[in-house]
Amino acid sequence: MNMLPAPRQDWASFHEAAVFGKANGKILWQPRIGAWWSDRIFSQTPFPGGYSNDLYELYRQLGVSARLYEFGSCIRRLEDPRVRFINNPVNVSDTETVIETPVGKQTYVRRKTPNSAHHITLKWEVADEDELKVAIWREEHTSWEWDQDKFNELQIQCGDLGAPTLYLPRMNIQCLYIEKMGVENGIFALYDFPETVEKFFAAREEASNRLLALVNTSPVNIINFGENIHAGTLPPDLFLKYHLPECQRRCDILHQGNKFCHSHWDGDTKPLLQYAKETGLDGIEAITPKPQGDVTLEEIKAALGDQMYLLDGIPAIYFEPRYDEQLLIDCAHRLIDLFGTKLILGISDEISAVGDIERIRTVARVVDEFNSRT
Repeated sequence: MNMLPAPRQDWASFHEAAVFGKANGKILWQPRIGAWWSDRIFSQTPFPGGYSNDLYELYRQLGVSARLYEFGSCIRRLEDPRVRFINNPVNVSDTETVIETPVGKQTYVRRKTPNSAHHITLKWEVADEDELKVAIWREEHTSWEWDQDKFNELQIQCGDLGAPTLYLPRMNIQCLYIEKMGVENGIFALYDFPETVEKFFAAREEASNRLLALVNTSPVNIINFGENIHAGTLPPDLFLKYHLPECQRRCDILHQGNKFCHSHWDGDTKPLLQYAKETGLDGIEAITPKPQGDVTLEEIKAALGDQMYLLDGIPAIYFEPRYDEQLLIDCAHRLIDLFGTKLILGISDEISAVGDIERIRTVARVVDEFNSRT
């Protein structure tokens, strides 16, 4: 196939108009294809004929918008200058990192694998109460800065593909699970040394206050809470106790800066959807419907109502050749019918390495046909 680059389009304006209700009824199709692309880059698998191995050019060839979380790199976390990171190779695959601070040390160990560009964590940054106390000190001494040069660079590189979007660090309990301790150790910590955990959450909140103040002065208007909410590890009692109040607080602050706030919920979400309207969020990203997730499109719509946006909505498995393409087409039509202008159509969560990239164009045709009638 002779794949010529598609004419550049100003998806950035369309994206911003869509999330702020100014797209005149038109739908934005914004699939995430990063996993499909990165797996090919890592495994050195040839791209289908005519498609570029440059991610941004690939989006342009497909003629679709991108969700540009790259702009998160414009905000830098600054550790206290007394903090030192020391990397110690253990063997050809494992590296131990020691974090030295005035109040103690933390260590974590990561392993390179032959199957992915991502590392496996063998030992988490926090394994016990003493290391969590060091994490508290680091949060208390964290500051943030904005990199305008990086912002300008990204605008030139990919700014035509979508509006700048920030992916914020995780809140309290999800930070404990995903960044600091792992799920199992994090759950034990909640019960074994709850006072120290609560102090960590408070320190994290204060650090986020400094971050949110900076975000509100930034030129980025679309903010994602990269929480990866999954009811299997965050059941309603923990969600209501820890996550919900902090989510509401963040939204209150960011809405003062006229920001659009959405959060990433994947995995099983059915037990938590009943609280969606209480979060203060403008929308939720990546809720995965059946047959891949645990909810129907109708249940998602009932939970979000007419107030909140759904970002994504099409099960990723529908992009695989084992599923009839008509299922994908029907799902896209159903999402547009159900959510209307409260929809940023995308993939819940991403097209996988075995997905058919041409199906991105299939959905684009559905959206183009709808938009041409609007």
